[in-house]
Amino acid sequence: MKRRRFLKSMLALLGSTTLLSFLYPLLRFIAPPTGEARVERIVIPKDEVPTGGAKEVVYRETPVIIINRPGKGYIALSRVCTHLGCLVEYDGRKGRLICPCHAGVFSLDGVVLSGPPPKPLPRFSLRIEGENILIG
Repeated sequence: MKRRRFLKSMLALLGSTTLLSFLYPLLRFIAPPTGEARVERIVIPKDEVPTGGAKEVVYRETPVIIINRPGKGYIALSRVCTHLGCLVEYDGRKGRLICPCHAGVFSLDGVVLSGPPPKPLPRFSLRIEGENILIG
């Protein structure tokens, strides 16, 4: 095999590999997803979240905290800090959520009170049915 033919073959192989590495993700993005959408719900008894208390769960692979705010009722917030993705902790005595990484502070409504987080914590839909709390 001559050197020129070998180099042309290698160039064709590398070019086609590069083209495929760009086309495959593009086709996966354009093609509609197969299968049915899953409706996922979490059911938690109300007595697991007393007034002023909180419960941590995982919903759709996202850590969530359910808080029973005194006088305001239940709320479900993401525990993932909007600054760098650390998990916020619930401080029931002071009535706030604190990010341990960079001292970001959130209210029990998820609003940024101080620190570096650029936006509030995302909320999850929550519904009360009888003695249960439904998320999703």
